[in-house]
Amino acid sequence: MPVPALTMPLSHQFAFLVLLGLPIASVAWTVTHEEVFREPREWCRAKSERCPSLAQRKFFYLFTCEFCFSHYVTALALVMTQFQLLYSGWRGYVLAEFALVWVANAYMGFFNRLRLDIKHENVSIAVEQTKVEESPAPSAKR
Repeated sequence: MPVPALTMPLSHQFAFLVLLGLPIASVAWTVTHEEVFREPREWCRAKSERCPSLAQRKFFYLFTCEFCFSHYVTALALVMTQFQLLYSGWRGYVLAEFALVWVANAYMGFFNRLRLDIKHENVSIAVEQTKVEESPAPSAKR
């Protein structure tokens, strides 16, 4: 029995995939990296290291790992949007889940690399400014 394909054109599915990956990446990155969630994340990190049960440790760990957390954010996004990829039904949801996780993590990797480049540039500028401030003033020639 053939699996029914979606009626939405492939170009629209691709656009949904690319666009839906952005908020997924944003939410996953914010919860797992940004200062606003630092205290809850540190509490979850401590619980993930000290809980007696393996299930409890893994549950709390998912709030500290952007890759792990992006799976759950993606599942929530799929429930909210009912986005399916290539096929209708459960197959479309499974494909959409893994494709969206991949796209969201590509965005997060790009964002992380961009932040590192900016930080490296700021450190280089600070080092150069320190060198300029510490260098003796050139004497004026007559």
